[in-house]
Amino acid sequence: MKHLITAISLIAITPAAYSAPDVGTQEFSISGSGSSDKDFDSNIFSMDGAYGQYLSPDAEIGVRQSVSVSDNEGEESVWNGSTRVFYDYHLGRDNLRPYVGANLGYIYGESVDESFIAAPEAGLKYYVADNTFVVGQVEYQFLFEDADEADNRFSDGVFVYSVGMGYNF
Repeated sequence: MKHLITAISLIAITPAAYSAPDVGTQEFSISGSGSSDKDFDSNIFSMDGAYGQYLSPDAEIGVRQSVSVSDNEGEESVWNGSTRVFYDYHLGRDNLRPYVGANLGYIYGESVDESFIAAPEAGLKYYVADNTFVVGQVEYQFLFEDADEADNRFSDGVFVYSVGMGYNF
């Protein structure tokens, strides 16, 4: 009986087998974040959805949609969003797949100056099953109104972090 329990335990903690996505594999992920002050009078919630398709086992293109709402006591809720296209290059062939990439898009909403966004990005996907992964990503977004302004605005950027789940199909 002790050997059976040991064998089951080893099987349970062994990482899931993983194979890199084939050309044409599609991917959907959802992630989010939030923050509140200690009295929950000022709250921010953000949610991101992404859809991508693999051009090769390493290269992925897609689109990301972000929506955020800010709710402060005594004020109306404020909504903002951004839509971005992205290209990511994945490294490695095991359950842990880091990636680097870039995105370009547009930010809009009630409390932001509408403008273009460009961002280098990096992330990490950990496959918990053959097609299901946990993802963490960071990007450095800088805003600009036209191509002439892009070079000058890089130092005025913001870091954006996200954590979520995804699925390949």
